[in-house]
Amino acid sequence: MKTAVALRHVAFEDLGSLTRILASRGYDIRYCDAGIDDLEAARSADLLIVLGGPISVNDEALYPFLADECALVGERARRERPTLGLCLGAQFIAKALGARVYAGPVKEIGWSTLILTPAGRRSCLRALDGAPVLHWHGETFDLPSGAELLAGTTHYANQAFAVGETTLALQFHCEIQARGLERWYLGHTLELASAGIDVPSLRRDGLTHGERIEGLAATVFGGWLAQIEAAT
Repeated sequence: MKTAVALRHVAFEDLGSLTRILASRGYDIRYCDAGIDDLEAARSADLLIVLGGPISVNDEALYPFLADECALVGERARRERPTLGLCLGAQFIAKALGARVYAGPVKEIGWSTLILTPAGRRSCLRALDGAPVLHWHGETFDLPSGAELLAGTTHYANQAFAVGETTLALQFHCEIQARGLERWYLGHTLELASAGIDVPSLRRDGLTHGERIEGLAATVFGGWLAQIEAAT
């Protein structure tokens, strides 16, 4: 079977609806916990998914394992080994390919629509045009050399990019499942409080938009998986 390894930083930020999508396409799914598990399985996987988390890619002094993770992501991208970065994972791809990752203008937490570029409207992200997605980040990145910008938002110009056919970076979350979001509200309670985010409002928005985004995720990720399978 094809192998998909998800590099996980906190237990509750998991593959979400991607689990079902990957399984339906014949992938054997495994998790690799950052800072704990050996990275060899992630290095050799047919597909690597780098998940989100509350740390920064620039926190190597605090979390030395980040250097190895960044090197792995860069190695896979340069070898055109299929790699998907989600939120923190997108920032890893940017940094690994030589771009700067730094604090953004505002803490962007909540549901809002993307601004798709012409390339984005031709890509697998076209299904998200006009649909609110979940944002949960305070950092941004410059676009790596050779990358194609796919989407932005009002506050963050660079929200999604592709490098060739096999590397995709999405700073937003469309992999989430509505029923799992309560774990995010609990796990990120200090961040939400310090950012002045109203949890009941965030929860209502999750219930309003979560089910729709699960359906759209099947189209987005199904289209991208078909693309990388054709390319490899």
